[in-house]
Amino acid sequence: MLKEERQLEILKRLNTQGMVSVNDIVDRLDVSDMTVRRDFDELEANGRLVRVRGGAIATDNNFLRHELSHQDKQILNIDEKTAVARKAAEYIEEGDTVFLGPGTTIEMLAGFIQKDNVRIITNCLPVFQTLNNSDNDLSLYLIGGEIRKITQSFHGDIACQTLESMYFDKTFCSANAVSNDQIMTATFEEGVSQKIALDNAAERFLLIDDSKVGKKDFYSFYMMNNITHYIINPNDDALQILGHEDKRILADMPEEPLY
Repeated sequence: MLKEERQLEILKRLNTQGMVSVNDIVDRLDVSDMTVRRDFDELEANGRLVRVRGGAIATDNNFLRHELSHQDKQILNIDEKTAVARKAAEYIEEGDTVFLGPGTTIEMLAGFIQKDNVRIITNCLPVFQTLNNSDNDLSLYLIGGEIRKITQSFHGDIACQTLESMYFDKTFCSANAVSNDQIMTATFEEGVSQKIALDNAAERFLLIDDSKVGKKDFYSFYMMNNITHYIINPNDDALQILGHEDKRILADMPEEPLY
């Protein structure tokens, strides 16, 4: 396949999905990882896309037209997510009752929890599985309901009714997008369950990397004004958009990339 044909295919997928991963293009076009990265670099230099760790997003990708799966998201912005998750783990203390929502950053957070005597409730299967393999002394609960295969999280009436009867010291959630003080996700159902868990918490933590800032998604489930803290990797443009300096916790990035 000629370079022009490859790059046209990349742009077509960006136009329909809003984001593509290196691995996706490697598998689809049967080319090397290095070839795809060179194409991404050239297309970025020409202003056709924006590189993110593990893939690329469209330059006009303010509205997320295609929701990536939990597995797809695991390879994007890994260093930023890792830094945010590690920082968030510092705010979980022994004796806490904590709710952890869905998302790859929250799954990473689950892996960084080192405290004992913590009661953790989640509606996300990968988060539950990570915690279930922990050596720490945790009380662990998985909220049931209808599963969304794309995010591996449970939602619906069963999940919401269960969450409405629970109260937490801290809720940690993530989001697909944050814009105009609105915290957004891809579906009404998943947003509603996260809103309940946030409303029922004494402290409410939003975990995001800078790629989510300035984007829009289908459903706005919470407002930045009502978040206690947000944890994010340093990025001057993103921080200016978000504001709320009194709520901000910066996650220190490693001097060398982790991945």
